[in-house]
Amino acid sequence: MPQRTIGDIIAGHKPVSGHRKMTVREGCKIMGAAKVSSLLVMDGEHLEGIFTERDALLKVLVESRDPDKTLLEEVMVREPQTVRAEQSMAFALLVMVEGGFRHVPVVDDRGRVVGMISARDAMGEDFVRLERELERRETLENPRS
Repeated sequence: MPQRTIGDIIAGHKPVSGHRKMTVREGCKIMGAAKVSSLLVMDGEHLEGIFTERDALLKVLVESRDPDKTLLEEVMVREPQTVRAEQSMAFALLVMVEGGFRHVPVVDDRGRVVGMISARDAMGEDFVRLERELERRETLENPRS
């Protein structure tokens, strides 16, 4: 079975981004509108950090910070680790497990951001395969007469 590359998984998905002087509420609104759980924090084409729903929860809500006054630069993960599009999803998952995070920016050969990969992205095709396998087993165990 061929390994899925990160590029295959993020193909067609436009990166969702904001800037460091944006408030947490503004960043969360962008994430909500795009139905994503992370935001690339950019300065032009330069990646400065990432902000995730986990950051909003643990660094803003738990610490009783005002989301209308707290800037992304105060709570984002600075200089995040990145992966490249031609690498495998298995490699991205390894990076996430070793780093203790769920999102990794994806860059091209020149270091330009081309997207974001998340642990959740790994589940898509695998869930389809699991459903097919469960259906197959059900058919084998309970054949229809």
